[in-house]
Amino acid sequence: MGGQKFQYDESGGTFFYFLLSFLVLILLPATFYYWPRKKKQDLEQESKDCQCSLCRKKRELLKKSEPWRGPKNFLIKLVIVLGWVLLILLAYKVSQFDYEMANFDPYEILGVQVGSSQAEIKKAYRKLSVVLHPDKETGNEKEFMKLTKAYQALTDEEARRNWEKYGNPDGPGAMSFGIALPSWIVEKENSVWVLGLYALVFMVALPIMVGTWWYRSIRFSGDQVLLDTTHMYYYFFHKTPHMMLKRVIMILAASLEFDRKVNSEIVERQSDNEEMPQLIKTIGNLNEKNKERPLCFLYSIKARALLHAHLSRIPLNPETLEQDRRYIVGKCPYLIQEQVNCVFQLILLAYAGRIQRCPKIDTIENCMKLCPMIVQGLWDLKSPFLQLPHIHEGNLKYFMSKKRQIKSLQQFAQLKGDERRSILSGLTDEEYLNVMKVLGRMPYLDFQVKWEVMDDENPTEVTTGAIVTVTVTLIRKDMSTLFGDETIEDKNIINENNVDGDVKDGSDAEPEQQSVKRPVWQKQRKSAGKKSNKKVKQKVPVKHKTEETAAPAKVKAVKEEKPKEDDSDLSDSSVSDINESNDASDDEVKNSSVEDEDQEWEKLQQKLHKREKVLEGRSKLSHTVHCPLYPYDKQEYWWTYVCDRKSKTLLTSPYHITSLVDREECQLKFTAPIWKGTYTFAVCLRSDSYLGFHQQKDIKLDVKEAPKHVSESEDSEEEGPIEDNAHESDYTTDEDLPDDDD
Repeated sequence: MGGQKFQYDESGGTFFYFLLSFLVLILLPATFYYWPRKKKQDLEQESKDCQCSLCRKKRELLKKSEPWRGPKNFLIKLVIVLGWVLLILLAYKVSQFDYEMANFDPYEILGVQVGSSQAEIKKAYRKLSVVLHPDKETGNEKEFMKLTKAYQALTDEEARRNWEKYGNPDGPGAMSFGIALPSWIVEKENSVWVLGLYALVFMVALPIMVGTWWYRSIRFSGDQVLLDTTHMYYYFFHKTPHMMLKRVIMILAASLEFDRKVNSEIVERQSDNEEMPQLIKTIGNLNEKNKERPLCFLYSIKARALLHAHLSRIPLNPETLEQDRRYIVGKCPYLIQEQVNCVFQLILLAYAGRIQRCPKIDTIENCMKLCPMIVQGLWDLKSPFLQLPHIHEGNLKYFMSKKRQIKSLQQFAQLKGDERRSILSGLTDEEYLNVMKVLGRMPYLDFQVKWEVMDDENPTEVTTGAIVTVTVTLIRKDMSTLFGDETIEDKNIINENNVDGDVKDGSDAEPEQQSVKRPVWQKQRKSAGKKSNKKVKQKVPVKHKTEETAAPAKVKAVKEEKPKEDDSDLSDSSVSDINESNDASDDEVKNSSVEDEDQEWEKLQQKLHKREKVLEGRSKLSHTVHCPLYPYDKQEYWWTYVCDRKSKTLLTSPYHITSLVDREECQLKFTAPIWKGTYTFAVCLRSDSYLGFHQQKDIKLDVKEAPKHVSESEDSEEEGPIEDNAHESDYTTDEDLPDDDD
């Protein structure tokens, strides 16, 4: 537009607006989320926690391991308070800018009334200029400039017209473009320093930070395990397909996370030269003279000795070896999970024919056994009752007396209160209360297994080479539900009524009130008549398309034959029978179609629910484990997998369940054998936190020969011609094998 002026805000005033808005956007959420709040101690939660000496000691050590928490909270409060103070000052400064720009009144500045004469204006100007002139002691250059501009606006005719017309003695204001930077940055004198700072940040500091992060990240796997440690696991598990438990401990102790040369957090003391030989003699049979590398390295022998001392519950020096034990034990669950993954990857490579030695199922199960041993500080052959507080070797004889043969924690929980108290009569009331607290919070799992062949006409029939899907459902409850006779009766009622809507294999019971919400149109069709409602509640077998169309075909035939007969020959009874048969067949077709639609809708809802869970990510929170010898808080995790005990092979990848709060469901898929016959496979469940909670259920598959391919004539009629070898199977069939009869 002609005559329009543009200018930049070189004073940097716009920077204060930018800084003000930036602080508001940062301080509001930061104050809400990061302001330290004093957590009110929950007396009920404290009453549920175990009060044994080991648990109290662990809680104290966890508090001491965070000495920076107090200074950190103080620093957070200080930063937030300073941010709000700066925000208030900036808001005041910006408000002054707005006041000066929007409140220019020459009459008010000169202190005269509107319509005053030129003589009165000049007199007021002279009086104020004497006071505000910069050369005077009381002078103010800024106020004097404002006074001069107000005097010109009232005495100069052009300035007065501009003020009356535009509100500015200088005329129409130019369009101003502000830069959200402080004024000293745009000054020419500081340009060299600004460029130097820019080069230092973006050309030196940023590349160094990115390079350091990249160098550290490439050394670790996705589970934050050193890649060199993973390669070492691959080497030893491939070298020893059938690995014993003590050998697994040796491999675990050789992890490079325990080497001072790789991990700077490892502490090496001079006192180790005296304490370690004594500890090795106390343990015995440590195989410290092994010549394999890195099993023979000093850091590996030290970690191995500390793990054996931990599993044997040998007391250590709290100032030296005890601290090392806590650090090593705290790293073990993540490393054991990496061992499980490595063994499974080797099994996959063996199935693919890329390696010759395939690790056995015993190897991966020994790795899984080791995790609860480390968490609880017990050997696998020890009694599971030692996981309870105040229970020691001397108390175990009361569990296995002549009258009682209690071998598991579940059996102990099902006893009456008087019997449990009599067994632990050597404990005080407070100690017995701690035992019952811990026992009541341990898991009691309902382990349900169901298998099917999805995407097949008959999901209960297994053919050679078919994909079998095993659905594992875990329902977790506290062990306290087994306390006393009343809870046992409640448990039986729950199993009989199939609470949670689960139908066990082979039962005819239907889940009640657990169906997924259906759309409105399905509800209307389902409630069309009373007869259809009654029949839908009953169990109607799923029919194939041929069976569904049988009834309409009969009705059609009757209708076609009806006009051929004489009306006189048809009695009223025959007409009524035909009508009733037609109505019954129509109701049956409607019921079967409605049920098929309901099943399809439920399957769709289940798929959508599973997809949502995958998108949300896997949670790591379940239930806190009672583990006073483990240095950190531990959550309950589980492994489930399918294996063949006869051939000692693993059929599915171990599924790691990390979010079992109340109920969890997962699917395990494997390929059926390529030879027909009857096979028995084991579906296993293992805990990574407690000993004695392993469960196994067998599934029996009657594998039949896969149906032959459709003939060329039928195939050409339905789908048209196909190319040769288009449907060749990747599996070996019975035709390639010699007959058993021969």
